[in-house]
Amino acid sequence: MFAAIWLPHLAQSSLVPPTDNIEQLTWVRSLEWGYYKHPPLPTWVLWLPVQLMGLSGAITYVLGAAFVLAAMGMLWRFLAALRGTVYATVALLAALCITYYNGRLYYYNHEVVLIPFAVASAVLTWKAFVSRQRRWWLWLGVCLGVGGLAKYHIVVMALAVAVFWVWQRGWRDADHRRGLALAATVSLAVMAPHLYWLWTHDLGPIRYAMESSLGLDLHGMRRLGVCLRWLFDQLLNRALPAWLLLLSVLWLAVRARTDVHAPPRAPLPDDDGMSRRLLLCFGLTPLVFTLVLGLAVGADLQLHWGAPFLLLAVPAFMELGPWKEVWPRVSLKSALVSFCLIQLVLLAWGQMISANGEFRLQRHHWRNFDAKALADAVAPAARAQLGGPVRVIAGPPAEAGALALQLGERPLVLIDGRFDISPWVNKELVDNCGVLELSKAASHPGYRPVGEKFPGLYWRTVVPRSPSIYCTRRANAAN
Repeated sequence: MFAAIWLPHLAQSSLVPPTDNIEQLTWVRSLEWGYYKHPPLPTWVLWLPVQLMGLSGAITYVLGAAFVLAAMGMLWRFLAALRGTVYATVALLAALCITYYNGRLYYYNHEVVLIPFAVASAVLTWKAFVSRQRRWWLWLGVCLGVGGLAKYHIVVMALAVAVFWVWQRGWRDADHRRGLALAATVSLAVMAPHLYWLWTHDLGPIRYAMESSLGLDLHGMRRLGVCLRWLFDQLLNRALPAWLLLLSVLWLAVRARTDVHAPPRAPLPDDDGMSRRLLLCFGLTPLVFTLVLGLAVGADLQLHWGAPFLLLAVPAFMELGPWKEVWPRVSLKSALVSFCLIQLVLLAWGQMISANGEFRLQRHHWRNFDAKALADAVAPAARAQLGGPVRVIAGPPAEAGALALQLGERPLVLIDGRFDISPWVNKELVDNCGVLELSKAASHPGYRPVGEKFPGLYWRTVVPRSPSIYCTRRANAAN
């Protein structure tokens, strides 16, 4: 029901898919062991749906929602086993109020794909410690390894595993020592082909991360300001609706002074506070680690870095303070009422700032980029100049990718005109079919402005060197 309400709203709220979705639809034209910015798993997952249903933004919307909701379902099941269904349901409703998971439900990117692996790492760590069976350590290694193929940020979950292992004095137990070593070995084995690709491609994604955020080495008050801004954005912006729901439920429970208690829950084996420690480790470690990283190295902390982990902060918050025993006794009816009111406010705000909103707030936001108007403005003239269909578009990845999705021939995107980061485009295709080039600066001859609706955007064509019938045949074969 949540997805059935939010996905149509988000789809009609934007004239164009999010830039991250467009990026994946660009990369999926070639399966690689890695891409110039990120590891390959999200693109691999997208490949089969694209083969079955073609390139479209709608596919990425559904996939993005599927990963988020799978993580939410896993979180509910885990918390229900630890604390009961009332606790789990309240936590789930609160997590769905975090704006990463409602207003961005249609995003499909590396953070979104990582979310289920973040939750699964907590679940598998718990099973490994409680059961003392080596198979759960093996599966934890697989989870961390496959999560690393989604985004290197999985290292934060590996750190949470290590923190919990230390808190539980895992070094004193031979099973836990061997289990941790097994998980580390398996995770590295799973990632080995991608690590080899990294080595042979000059550590491209690592270099990108260093150049874009990690290696900026901010100093002084600017470093502190960036770190505090990130923390406040996570807790008092993205997660604020979740805290409001939890506090409202607590307030109503205290006000009602109910004597109705949840049915007693049978204690889990060895659960002498261990489950609480696990929830705190996996909920707080990502926030603390990211803050310390920013303070230590002066990284420019990106606001979306909290997306894979912030849902785990909800049960951690519920474990803090004197109210941790109240949650099994709260009214689910009150929680649902608060949840629906918060969702209505979020939907209304989303409509106000959407491409179709009355006020068109944030008019220059990417969601208002009219890719169809861009196609209408340049495609007919470009086809005439090229003597056939547009087979390649070169230029900024967002604008070029959005334009490619609007053209029936589904041209390939040559990112920033660079063959080295666009392995799906070969120079022979460009030589034979020509290229439509977009630019944000008219610094080269032949560029012309797209029009008033696209200030600062220019285009030109580079005509093919060979007869265009070669390109027309390729286009017909592809269709």
